Amino acid sequence: MKTISIEETAAFDGVLVDVRLDDDFAASHLPGAVNNCVFEVAFAERMTQIVAAKDTNICVYGAGDDSAEAAMAVEKLQRAGYSNAVAFAGGLAAWQEADRELEGGGEGPSESKVADGRHPIDLAESQLLWVGRNLLNRHWGMVAVTKGWIEVTNGDLSGGEFTLDMNAIECSDLDDKSGGGILIAHLQSDDFFDTERYPEASFCIKTASRLDGAAAGEPNLRVEGELTLKGITQPLSFDAVAGMTDDGKPAAQATLAIDRTLWNVIYGSGKMFHRLGGHLVNDLIELQIKIVAA
Repeated sequence: MKTISIEETAAFDGVLVDVRLDDDFAASHLPGAVNNCVFEVAFAERMTQIVAAKDTNICVYGAGDDSAEAAMAVEKLQRAGYSNAVAFAGGLAAWQEADRELEGGGEGPSESKVADGRHPIDLAESQLLWVGRNLLNRHWGMVAVTKGWIEVTNGDLSGGEFTLDMNAIECSDLDDKSGGGILIAHLQSDDFFDTERYPEASFCIKTASRLDGAAAGEPNLRVEGELTLKGITQPLSFDAVAGMTDDGKPAAQATLAIDRTLWNVIYGSGKMFHRLGGHLVNDLIELQIKIVAA
C-alpha cells in the first residue's frame, strides 16, 4: 500500500475519500473529502458513482494509524482496478494533531447510557442455542427463554437471571421426517433432561466484572454464576461480550461448553458406561447465549 504524508494530502490533486462511518464523517472530516464507508458492502459500487474512471487519483483515510480501514479501502480499490489509490495513513488523528482545518458538525455520536437498576429481558431477542455431538455427527437447536432480567451498575452489566423452558427444546437440523421428533422426545425423557419432572432450567449471574484491555468484539466481561438443571445447581463461569445495541439496549452474548454429567445428564457418557458403541454421546454440550434487555 502506498501512503502519502500530511503535506501531500493537503495538496492532493484528486478525490479525497473518508472511509469511516457516516456519522463520524458528519462530525468532522478533512476539507473537500467525500464519504464512502469501507465497512459497508456497497463500498465498491459507490466508488463507481464517486469517480468516473479507474485511473483517477484517489486518496483514502480513516481514523488513524492504529485503525485499519484505510489499508482495507486501498486493497478493495486495487482489487476493483483503481490503479492510482493511495492512503493518508495518519488519518484524522494526525490531521487533528497538526491542528489542521476540519469540516463537519464537530460533535461525534454520543454513547447511549442505560439507567442503573434491573431491566427485563427482551424475550423475542434473547435466545439460547445448543449443540450436541457424538464422534461423527452433531445436532443443534433452540431452547426458549421464558423470563428474566439483568442488573446494570455504573453502566455495566452486573447481575441477572433468566429461565429456560425445557419442554420447548427445538431441533433445527432435523424435521419430523428425518427423526427430529424422536430426538426431541429422547432429550425430554429421563435419558436426558427429564422435563416432566424438571420443566425449567435457570441461570443466575452472581457477579460480572470487566476484562481490562479487551478490544470491541472481544470478550470483555467475566461472568460468575450458577446453572440449575434437572434440579441440580452447579457453579458456571465464562467470558462474554457485553455492550449496547444500535438502539441503546444493553446486551451480552457468549459461547461456552458445559459438562452435562455435572447435572446428572449421563445418557451415552463414556465416563459413566462401558461399551456404548453407537450410543456414545459427547459429555460437552455447546451453548450459545444471547441476552438483550427490553
